[in-house]
Amino acid sequence: MDILPRISHEVLLPVLSFLTSLVTGFPSGAQARTILCVKTISLIALICLRIGQEMVQQHLSEPVATFFQVFSQLHELRQQDLKLDPAGRGEGQLPQVVFSDGQQRPVDPALLDELQKVFTLEMAYTIYVPFSCLLGDIIRKIIPNHELVGELAALYLESISPSSRNPASVEPTMPGTGPEWDPHGGGCPQDDGHSGTFGSVLVGNRIQIPNDSRPENPGPLGPISGVGGGGLGSGSDDNALKQELPRSVHGLSGNWLAYWQYEIGVSQQDAHFHFHQIRLQSFPGHSGAVKCVAPLSSEDFFLSGSKDRTVRLWPLYNYGDETSETAPRLVYTQHRKSVFFVGQLEAPQHVVSCDGAVHVWDPFTGKTLRTVEPLDSRVPLTAVAVMPAPHTSITMASSDSTLRFVDCRKPGLQHEFRLGGGLNPGLVRALAISPSGRSVVAGFSSGFMVLLDTRTGLVLRGWPAHEGDILQIKAVEGSVLVSSSSDHSLTVWKELEQKPTHHYKSASDPIHTFDLYGSEVVTGTVSNKIGVCSLLEPPSQATTKLSSENFRGTLTSLALLPTKRHLLLGSDNGVIRLLA
Repeated sequence: MDILPRISHEVLLPVLSFLTSLVTGFPSGAQARTILCVKTISLIALICLRIGQEMVQQHLSEPVATFFQVFSQLHELRQQDLKLDPAGRGEGQLPQVVFSDGQQRPVDPALLDELQKVFTLEMAYTIYVPFSCLLGDIIRKIIPNHELVGELAALYLESISPSSRNPASVEPTMPGTGPEWDPHGGGCPQDDGHSGTFGSVLVGNRIQIPNDSRPENPGPLGPISGVGGGGLGSGSDDNALKQELPRSVHGLSGNWLAYWQYEIGVSQQDAHFHFHQIRLQSFPGHSGAVKCVAPLSSEDFFLSGSKDRTVRLWPLYNYGDETSETAPRLVYTQHRKSVFFVGQLEAPQHVVSCDGAVHVWDPFTGKTLRTVEPLDSRVPLTAVAVMPAPHTSITMASSDSTLRFVDCRKPGLQHEFRLGGGLNPGLVRALAISPSGRSVVAGFSSGFMVLLDTRTGLVLRGWPAHEGDILQIKAVEGSVLVSSSSDHSLTVWKELEQKPTHHYKSASDPIHTFDLYGSEVVTGTVSNKIGVCSLLEPPSQATTKLSSENFRGTLTSLALLPTKRHLLLGSDNGVIRLLA
């Protein structure tokens, strides 16, 4: 707070002065100015989120108002229809325009095209929505022209809504939003239905998937809506990427008779997870208990970490029958202790594994890219989680209740937050990061849970969630958390609600491992029982005891392949089995 006025006057205002300048152009044109505008406004929004409404009104009203004001200036210039001949003026002279606030400002007519490509309806929507949420009623005091920007944002929202996807209604409301969009030459050419590969047709740099269920009158633009010059609308027909694909094509089908009998009997629209104990493959190789299993995002490979201090990369192919044993594709042997976490950092396609120190390595070559050792050997790392794409950070919790963030692209620490807050909640046993990457939740050995905002470092909530040691936490879309504990309970929480949404109790053993399938939780216990619980319906739980024919040993870890509806089960004897 001490340096906030300096940040405002020495950083934000100078940057905004040339971002909103009517006389200064960018060498790269509209694209560079747009990128810098988005970055700057994101920074201002982050500061506003951190300091609160009253402090924004006191310290940041000028930068916020400056950025919003440029929309009014361009609106007035468009109404005045500034058309001045550059040749008719002396060299270095720019026309002076009087604006509605009484100020007379120079304007370069050559820059108007660039400015209109930057401060579009989409840009108005991009800034109006977050700031109206952050500032509330104070927006009326800080931003004099908030009503105009709100109208522009509403126009943008109207232009991309399904009711106005007819190109005839979209085109007039979007002046200058598509910099190089030509309604006659830039549309989608008529598909010939023959060229292309595997039933698809190449249109420019896009693969068009033919769809028989097209509307009778798609309009002159075909399936493309020209909003924003970047295809922000999904077009007049259904987006091929959002279509429900049939489940009849599986990467793991093979010639397994039992699997096919099961597959034929399952309804294609059934959203529930069905476990029929059909053994498909075995993956032997670890000489110690399997501590963690993690499928890669493509579901063609999976990773396993073990007590034998190795991490193995396994292929998932439809190979042989149920008795077939698959060899690992790669074995990583650089760990010195038992590996208790393994995962994929999806953005850079690296593997992260931890044995008390974090190793980042290349899954294609097995080469170690980086090692993050604990700062003090007496304070080891107790839990690790990886941030979702497009983030490239790793979250690590140490035994002193400190949360550290490391960006795998940069040396040193990114952030460091204390979670204890004067309490002594014990060791951090589990970490989970929300699918958006905006929050992280830590579970302690005392049953306490802490929710932290990754953008600001603020502790949003801390509460006694369980009576025993927290074993595992997972975060789901919609700010939902699922946690299991040694007190035999599995609990579903909304991030900021006090009471749990659902509460399940295991009769015999605690649920030490679980994974998510849509709105269901698939659980596993040390007594080799697989359960399926619902996140939405009233508490319902179905359990199945693993037969000794399909699974030997004690269940130590579980991972779900959501696309293929299969389970990877790790055991204390070092063998992983794939069951459907």
